[in-house]
Amino acid sequence: MAIPLYEKSSIKEIEERFDQDVERFANLETGQLSTIDAPLCLELITEAALYSTPQAHRLLDVGCGAGNFTLKMLSKIPDLDCTLLDLSQPMLDKAKERVLPKTAGKVGTLRGDIREIIFPEHQYDIILAGAVLHHLRDEEDWEFVFQKLYNALREGGSLWISDLVVHDSPEINKMFWQRYADYLTSVGGPEYTDLVLAYIEKEDSPRSVSFQLELLQKVGFRQTELLHKNGCFAAFGAVK
Repeated sequence: MAIPLYEKSSIKEIEERFDQDVERFANLETGQLSTIDAPLCLELITEAALYSTPQAHRLLDVGCGAGNFTLKMLSKIPDLDCTLLDLSQPMLDKAKERVLPKTAGKVGTLRGDIREIIFPEHQYDIILAGAVLHHLRDEEDWEFVFQKLYNALREGGSLWISDLVVHDSPEINKMFWQRYADYLTSVGGPEYTDLVLAYIEKEDSPRSVSFQLELLQKVGFRQTELLHKNGCFAAFGAVK
């Protein structure tokens, strides 16, 4: 039986876990071992941002971790002003350390829960959200955050997401999660599989791609795009 949302990890527990994991997440290969097609999704969402918002000047990286997504974006659009948002101060420190030498633009940090951070409206040209939104809980959370991100973008700006997902059909969901378990076993063995699935069960509450694309349209985005989906992972986004 799935853990009820109210028994999932608290924001403080999630923060403390990531505080201890900075160096691993600063390495794309080791940090994303449990994520299927992580390098491809990173490439696709930043390439989509480049093509959809080529004249961008301001970037917001939500759940920036150690800065991998911002660094990839800067390799395509140099010298962006970058705002890095994360729960973890050690993650923010590492991300800023890595990003500062790669841009002539400003680099700022925001520490806290995305639901509580106040963003200026119409401020950003590109928003990236890599492996972070699956921490949102009920539908009210999801709609509130998607609306905030929409409001924070300028007209013509774009939001790009790479994340863990579930499936609307219980049977198909079971199929893909079994395939994901098989993948985890192939890269780390049975103990690694148990470890990853246990923390997903405790910490995460992902939603389906269809749920998120429909919600993006509901809050006002004029275009939505599915870039890639492989099992329990997807890359997608929207243009305001």
